[in-house]
Amino acid sequence: MKEQKNVEVKFYHAVLPVAFLSIMIGYGLILRPQFLNQEAFPLEIVFLLASVFSISQLLIMGFAWDDILKAIVKKLAKGLPAILILFAIGVIIGSWIISGTIPMLIYYGIKMINTDYIYVLSFLIPIIFSTLTGTSWGSVGTIGVVLIGMAGAVNADLAITAGAIVGGAYFGDKISPLSDTTNLAAMAAETDLYDHIRSMMYTTLPSALIAAIIYFVMGFVKPVGDGQVDTVQITATLVAIESMFNFNVFLFIPPLIVLYGSITKKGTLPTLLASSMVAAILALIFQQYTMDDVINTLNKGFDTSMATWMTTVPENIVTLFTRGGLYELSFAIMLSFVIFTYVGSIDMIDAMPRLVNRIFSFAKTRSSVIISSLFAAGFTNATTSNQSATSFIIGDAFGKKYDQYKIPRKVLSRSIEDYGTMLENIIPWTTTGVFLAATLGVAVGDYWHWQLMTLINLIIAPLLAITGKGCFYNEVKEGKSDEK
Repeated sequence: MKEQKNVEVKFYHAVLPVAFLSIMIGYGLILRPQFLNQEAFPLEIVFLLASVFSISQLLIMGFAWDDILKAIVKKLAKGLPAILILFAIGVIIGSWIISGTIPMLIYYGIKMINTDYIYVLSFLIPIIFSTLTGTSWGSVGTIGVVLIGMAGAVNADLAITAGAIVGGAYFGDKISPLSDTTNLAAMAAETDLYDHIRSMMYTTLPSALIAAIIYFVMGFVKPVGDGQVDTVQITATLVAIESMFNFNVFLFIPPLIVLYGSITKKGTLPTLLASSMVAAILALIFQQYTMDDVINTLNKGFDTSMATWMTTVPENIVTLFTRGGLYELSFAIMLSFVIFTYVGSIDMIDAMPRLVNRIFSFAKTRSSVIISSLFAAGFTNATTSNQSATSFIIGDAFGKKYDQYKIPRKVLSRSIEDYGTMLENIIPWTTTGVFLAATLGVAVGDYWHWQLMTLINLIIAPLLAITGKGCFYNEVKEGKSDEK
């Protein structure tokens, strides 16, 4: 039992810390930036203040500090393996860049672009970029800018192009073991990373296939005009990449190691580290960078200034390649620690399960539980404008509900992303919506109905819940189920 026998816990005790967090989110993350024209509160400060409130309440209620601390440490211990993976992701991103693996795939991805198929290519190419880099924003900010520029030059429909770029970038991000949001969703739901990714495929892969077909057809329904593509930026990008790195078939080995580890269900952390070390060795063998450059890349990330033989580097190349290292995901790691402190403290009184059981008391079947978590994730993301917070809030709130109805946790982690991560890019007031509109030069209101990846996914996710397909009920251990 988490509760001390001499401490009476009432329902309002569970409401207070969650209500305080909601007020802080409403004021600090919504009211200030959206209506008061003031800077939003840092998310880690929001959860830090919520932790202080929650711990103070527990002390006032009569809980001993040692017991509170044990609850927090227990929650941190559960999340430590995933936090170590976040460190490994930074290392692997840096090593894949300096080895030439990511640059090579980006180089040939750009060369694949054919304006006759601009819409479908605008969807497919960002998938490659996001999958290999683990960042949808980075994909949109680099190859997405190239694609939207080409679309404008040949008089293609910019709304369709932008929707395709965003959809492709987010699909790649969701199936990438290098993505911070993908890792955080798995961490929050307390499920294996690769199990989470495989679960995501049941909703995102059909959505992606349908979207790709529609984008291909739209190339004939709304063919591009007679504009002439300005190849100056594209040529400069290709020349810069080719000057910085040497390409050969051996550079495929690092991603193949990750693919092998995923298929054979090897440990995530050893797989990522093995891929990183192989990439580092390949960098020393095939690239012009020194041992010091490789070590610094593993530590603090790759920097285009390491290519000392180049006088100038295009800005988009600097943005794309200057990243990685142990500190790459430092924000996500720090945020995880602060959120775990809050969640660990409210676990003392089972705050989230109590609230979910009361608010979603109507959910009496597996399908209704899954659908409830989908809409809760969508609402939380739309209000907080942050998928990291959404992952931990919904993961903690619905974890026991999923266990009660014998629904695998990987369905919960998938649901968190289906209506969380995948939704935020079509909501104009989120930080993601603002970034995408500013980067592509196309308003969210113009492209959202062409972001087919998300729109189709929003339909498929609840359909799977209703039919039970892809929900892995057969993987749950034998025992009495609460399913009616």
